Amino acid sequence: MAHLAHYREAHPMPFVITHWINLVCMILLIVTGFSIHFPFWPYFMGIARGVHVFCGAILLINCIVRLIMAFFVKSSPTGGTREQVTDYKTWLPQADNRHQLGAWIKYYLFFKKDHPLGAKLGVPQKISYLLIPILIIFMAYTGFALWAPTMDLGFFSAGTNLVGGLMSMRIIHYFMMYVFIVFMFIHIYLANIEGISPTLLMFFWKEHGGLVYDPEKHTIVGEDRMEH
Repeated sequence: MAHLAHYREAHPMPFVITHWINLVCMILLIVTGFSIHFPFWPYFMGIARGVHVFCGAILLINCIVRLIMAFFVKSSPTGGTREQVTDYKTWLPQADNRHQLGAWIKYYLFFKKDHPLGAKLGVPQKISYLLIPILIIFMAYTGFALWAPTMDLGFFSAGTNLVGGLMSMRIIHYFMMYVFIVFMFIHIYLANIEGISPTLLMFFWKEHGGLVYDPEKHTIVGEDRMEH
């Protein structure tokens, strides 16, 4: 099956930058998180803690900035077209793909050979991505509840008391890391299930030819044979 063209309008440069920041911060958070939880190299502990807190704060700020930009920056809601709308309008399943949830699930579970053609991202992807800002904010909360300079603040100590103490909060924070690790692997798989074109576009802004889609007619209207 031919695939939709991948245009830069799908990932405006501000979103490419925030995506890069997310990636770098998450990798450093995972590495330093394991180092803190399993202090196999004592001399690295001070650096690991400092980098962990710094990257956690940057990840939270980046998440908030990305959410704010979604109300001002336009992106293309549909693969195969350069037509743009304000990004927040693409968060939820759109008119041309909200009915495709069942078909997408069958595709991801290998019960269906071809995926539906429609708006940017499959319906399950859209729903899962909506959870990421919530997870980042929750992860940041548990982190600040464990950080000495902020753990005694009422907002954070109340949460610590609610879950049964610092050890319980530490366990929650630690196992939340695996949620992000699992998400990252699933995200990489789904983004590249049909080739690395989406990754080349997101990280290097490299466009790729393919089918041209008309979001108003909800149908393929041609093919863009740009050089790969």
